[in-house]
Amino acid sequence: MLNESGEPVEVVSGFLRFLAARDCSPNALVSYAYDLRHLWLFFAGSGLSWERFGLPDSIALLEYLRSVPSRRPRRRMTLSVVTLDADGPATKLAASTVNRILAAVSSFYEYAILSRLLDRANPLEKRPDPALARVSEKHRPFMGRASRQRPVRRAVRVKTVQRMPRPLSDDQVQVLLAQLRGLRDKAIVLLMLHGGLRPGEVLGLHLVDLAYGRRRVVVRHRDDHPKGARSKSRYERVVDLHEAETLAAVSAYVMGERPAEADSRLVFLIGAAAPGAWRR
Repeated sequence: MLNESGEPVEVVSGFLRFLAARDCSPNALVSYAYDLRHLWLFFAGSGLSWERFGLPDSIALLEYLRSVPSRRPRRRMTLSVVTLDADGPATKLAASTVNRILAAVSSFYEYAILSRLLDRANPLEKRPDPALARVSEKHRPFMGRASRQRPVRRAVRVKTVQRMPRPLSDDQVQVLLAQLRGLRDKAIVLLMLHGGLRPGEVLGLHLVDLAYGRRRVVVRHRDDHPKGARSKSRYERVVDLHEAETLAAVSAYVMGERPAEADSRLVFLIGAAAPGAWRR
């Protein structure tokens, strides 16, 4: 991240190097950089610096973020709060985006305290959350007991709505599948639809991860894909394919469309323009 003079902000660069050393994904590094850009813009408008930013200033930061216009297109057809600025109308940042920025700022100051760049408490205070600890047993995550962390919540945050997912209807799914041209694309879509795999997990599958006899695939965390595809989650798991159509599509692609002479371990390859030419 560069300042107004075009020079790197050293403390932010150190924070991003710290995240890279922790093996955070490249997308995560970019997201943190964009989130901290909002913090530095707030500093520029308020005359503060990251060293002087304190707990009372976190309220001003929240108010600032709630007034920042966003021109990114909305993904949902819903009512939006519209603001006016010098460049015309714009929508405000979503509550979830504001909370993500505040979380990034909190992580940045935890790094500053850990690296002895700051000798006081995190300005984005965290408090124990007894309400979260009183969640009913039937609503606890499967691995909820594995964590020894105490339930906490940031003192400065925005209330968000836990929205219901909106899956595609059966007719929409059939229309989508009908538009796919090859077996490869159909197998990829069905693995995501029926197996719940993310795009990076599908593209990272190896041939040894397919268990036809057991009707399952093994999802492993890999970061060596030649095109940079990688899974978001670091939890490896076994996915049972209960829909016969999915396994049949994967088998048809591997046996019929995927070139047998390919030396790649990846399941899904990309066809080049020239006949018989394939790449990973």
